Amino acid sequence: MVLQRRLGAIASAFLLSLAVGWTAEPLSAQETPIIGAAAQKPSVQDRLIAKIIAQRIERFHISGDKLNDDISQRALDLYIERFDPLKLYFYQSDVDEFQAYRNSIDDFVKKGDLNLAYKIFKRYTERVDERVAVALELLDGEFDYTKDEYIVVEADETTFAKTPEEARERWRRQIKYTLLDLRDSDDDDSDDDADASVEQEDPRSVLRRRYQRYARRFKTYSSDDLLEAFLTAVTSAFDPHSSYMSPTTYNDFLISMRLKLQGIGAALREKDGKTVVMQVIPGGAADLDKRLQADDIIVSVGQGDDGPMVDIVEMPLKEVVSMIRGNAGTIVRLGVKPGGKGDTKVYKIKRANVELATSAARGEVIDHKLEDGTAKKIGFINLPSFYMDMDGARENRPDFRSSTRDVRKILLDFKSQGVEGVVIDLSRNGGGSLTEAINLTGLFIDRGPVVQVKDSNDEVQQYNDEDSGTVWSGPLVVLTSKFSASASEIFAGAIQDYHRGIIVGDPATHGKGTVQTLMNLAEGLLGGNRDNFGALKVTLQQFYLPDGKSTQRDGVSADIILPSFTQNFDVAEGDLQYALEADRINGVRHDIYKFVPAGLLNELRQKSETRVQSNEEFLDRIRRIALFVKQKEESQVPLNEEKFLARRKQLDAQKEQEKEELNQQSDQEVFRDDFYNREVLNITSDYIAGLQRQQLVKN
Repeated sequence: MVLQRRLGAIASAFLLSLAVGWTAEPLSAQETPIIGAAAQKPSVQDRLIAKIIAQRIERFHISGDKLNDDISQRALDLYIERFDPLKLYFYQSDVDEFQAYRNSIDDFVKKGDLNLAYKIFKRYTERVDERVAVALELLDGEFDYTKDEYIVVEADETTFAKTPEEARERWRRQIKYTLLDLRDSDDDDSDDDADASVEQEDPRSVLRRRYQRYARRFKTYSSDDLLEAFLTAVTSAFDPHSSYMSPTTYNDFLISMRLKLQGIGAALREKDGKTVVMQVIPGGAADLDKRLQADDIIVSVGQGDDGPMVDIVEMPLKEVVSMIRGNAGTIVRLGVKPGGKGDTKVYKIKRANVELATSAARGEVIDHKLEDGTAKKIGFINLPSFYMDMDGARENRPDFRSSTRDVRKILLDFKSQGVEGVVIDLSRNGGGSLTEAINLTGLFIDRGPVVQVKDSNDEVQQYNDEDSGTVWSGPLVVLTSKFSASASEIFAGAIQDYHRGIIVGDPATHGKGTVQTLMNLAEGLLGGNRDNFGALKVTLQQFYLPDGKSTQRDGVSADIILPSFTQNFDVAEGDLQYALEADRINGVRHDIYKFVPAGLLNELRQKSETRVQSNEEFLDRIRRIALFVKQKEESQVPLNEEKFLARRKQLDAQKEQEKEELNQQSDQEVFRDDFYNREVLNITSDYIAGLQRQQLVKN
């Protein structure tokens, strides 16, 4: 099959390189010194690693940018932000002093000079000790919760303190805000009333322990930690997906890949000292549990049914991940702030492997009733990921599992039942196998280009569907959201470029249009075969659609937009700092189908808008979206207890309504029968009728 012929080339080009054939040696304590307040200086190896990073990031990064003053300025900002994102520790005078080196980091890294990294870190640890001492003193005092005052919660809206008095006032308000946030927590949504979250303790005790832990954290900072933080600031100045793994982190990564550790199935990131859920993986334990959602913040973790809840605020992400990760069948309890605001809920989740049966394509035929009493028979396919049994494909097993094979079977079943149109739901599909995105597109087009890929040398490779014929040649609707990423965007974008179907959902998809690879820095160096210099994750290729538009940042635009909360979540590529811009290359010749007549598309939009504006459930959602956006844009929070708690009550009610909508679908359901999906079927029915009316498809 074409599938097997294509596997080798695409897998080597797009799958993450795992440094095959190289085994990491565990590092001794002498090799990863504890630097504390930066008493140690960078080692000869650290300086060599910096030079290698400088060479390879310039050579391989897709942008072709040089390590220059512009990158240096970004890197300085990122390094300062890495330690002090909320501007609570450094003085403005500290930052002004560091600005003298704003155009020098590029030169330093090329020479292997890491002294600035140590200088900034040393100053930071001094400020942490000062601020923690003030915080502990303030915690022994009293706070007036009837006073009308506010705290600025958006870092972009504030500045670094200029004097010790200003710093103390900032910390007084910060502590008052956190105490209000910790008190009177409502755990009604917990799994068990006996579950104890950290918020049930004396809030002052929680804060004392949190601040003391934070101070100790940097007393045990290793030279590897500092090297990783500084060089990642440099690589992330090129784009947010390029980073440096220190020898210690790389060693842990290789071990985790070999052990295939299980967990809850969620992608996490650290933001402003908090652990934020980026994505819930389809088919994983959290997905089956239904409560944890993207944009939630995890504040505590407990082991088993009754282990103590450990406060994880300001804890390094890798430590948080190690606490949440564990063997399938074991219990972990998460203290979660839904959407990052309001009360803390405790979710008890049983760890598990991602189950293919749950994350695989599933289909259902729906007889959709119309207002005139007639019905349209519509096939609905839920596709959470683009998956493939790689081992089975390599071994040419006749029954290996893949998304294309599963969707093909569903489509053939749909045809046997006489469906008039097909909906493919990619709204929760974060991507997967590029090969599958190409092959799946081939089920709906005859043959031709699906995606183009450009590297750092501006060389473009074209990947085609080479199988003649289609499995489904009728009306096609692709349902997308801001969570539809990578391979989903390639499929949706190709369908759009071919005019093969229409895209419905959020204004645009995620916008992840780049490819990263992991480079073992020791490979290729003389005598470096058994050294561990860590690894560089670098963005080296970019995706483009058949017409030449990149999926990067802008994603794939919907033809018909439906109101949703997800379109306002800060989870897209464009929400990341220094995300690469979208651009274009030359398009390639391909077929143009007649499935998207301009007049019909305008008609579909107008009809859908009319229905949405007359639907009470949609109108209620639109009102709540407006409230959500207003709350999101607030840069200040009241510190008056009455106003604070009233605001939190409103936030909790908002999150409860959102959660009810998100969790209505059971594990067995393919199609969730709610007002949103019914409108998708209304659009599909109008689409089928319009194509039939223009005799573009048969009645």
